[in-house]
Amino acid sequence: MAQVLEFKLPDLGEGLTEAEIVRWLVEVGDVVAVDQPVVEVETAKAMVEVPCPYGGVVTARFGEEGTELPVGAPLITVAVGEPASGGSTDAPDGPVTEGTRDTPAAADGKGSGNVLVGYGTSEAPARRRRVRPDRPAPAPVSAPAVPAAPAVASANGGVRTAEAVDGPVAVISPLVRRLARENGIDLRELTGSGPDGLILRADVEYALRAAAAQGRTATATPEPHPRVAPGTAVIAPAPVPAPATAGTRIPLKGVRGAVADKLSRSRREIPDATCWVDADATELMRARAAMNAAGGPKISLLALLARICTAALARFPELNSTVDQEAREVVRLDHVHLGFAAQTDRGLVVPVVRDAHARDTEGLGAEFARLTEAARTGTLTPADLTGGTFTLNNYGVFGVDGSTPIINHPEAAMLGVGRIIPKPWVHEGELAVRQVVQLSLTFDHRVCDGGTAGGFLRHVADCVEQPAVLLRTL
Repeated sequence: MAQVLEFKLPDLGEGLTEAEIVRWLVEVGDVVAVDQPVVEVETAKAMVEVPCPYGGVVTARFGEEGTELPVGAPLITVAVGEPASGGSTDAPDGPVTEGTRDTPAAADGKGSGNVLVGYGTSEAPARRRRVRPDRPAPAPVSAPAVPAAPAVASANGGVRTAEAVDGPVAVISPLVRRLARENGIDLRELTGSGPDGLILRADVEYALRAAAAQGRTATATPEPHPRVAPGTAVIAPAPVPAPATAGTRIPLKGVRGAVADKLSRSRREIPDATCWVDADATELMRARAAMNAAGGPKISLLALLARICTAALARFPELNSTVDQEAREVVRLDHVHLGFAAQTDRGLVVPVVRDAHARDTEGLGAEFARLTEAARTGTLTPADLTGGTFTLNNYGVFGVDGSTPIINHPEAAMLGVGRIIPKPWVHEGELAVRQVVQLSLTFDHRVCDGGTAGGFLRHVADCVEQPAVLLRTL
């Protein structure tokens, strides 16, 4: 007799609370093995293939491609056990939720070894949990209505509706709470459209759109005409143009939405400033050509610039910091996790090279190549895109000279590199044509003053102009 196990969307880590179904990898009726990927989802960080910790026959899928599901929503159900004749399975009355019963993988003490946060079958559960009744597939998000009953605060700081005081917390996502708080939305006035009344980001966004529409309607409501004396000239008010409704609307979600949220937060919280300098990169280009002519792995310009960055950060550690606003403290970091901006078909992403300060130029180049290829193919993991402490932005690949980029929150600085082109330059007292690049540094003015930022940028420029300077910092 088979058991029907329900597999839910797991916690994918890094504080992510929802994911969009991009592509199903299995059909209903397919036989799946333990840890076989069953669906490809897109989070705000990356594309992820989600493996199923159960082996058996897929009996149901929940959600169409393009549907956004919250963490904990059901993905598929799998019939586990010996199939009956004709290939069908003898299932119990309702599905067993993940972790409710001992799975075949857990029965012998062996598990899938899967590492996604929030689920796994590496060991048998300590006790059986309560079997919950079967739930229907997630319905499309509907317009949240104002509940008739008041809401009460739960013990852990969440909000529950009055009818569901003994039920689950109505909002669990810190991102949803922050979005509501920043826009003045009272979560107690919303009814969630998620499972068990869970308030989703879509519910808060709907409330924001509804409030905006109500404000426009109130503005457009004509006021009663005042009474005027006979013979008095009446000047008609100028017509108010109707709000534009034409055009294409593109949802800010997935990678684009995550970028929008992070950049908006950076502009709100960080008092940034930018300084820049032109540098003669002729000697750096000659040094790179000589290194590549000597054989071995090719050294990229980005790897050389990254090595210069880590050396400069060792001399000016103030720029490898973050600000703890609640504690009102600057946290100076011990390790340099170097992010670099990469433009892909899915938008701008910033992969992170871990422990860049401990890598040589060749090691940095190899890691840049690996992460760039993963960005191009859409296989970057959430861990590849988070935890950066300083960002290197080579916008020169777009054919531009300079920029004032927005700092990648919660970092404190970003070095920008423009295109390297021949320009007239005074070299050794004579006018010559040299390879010139513009370097810019955008920094958080809370972590340092202009003297420190200028010193960092000048040291970078000196290393670009005279690569031998770098040898003194090794």
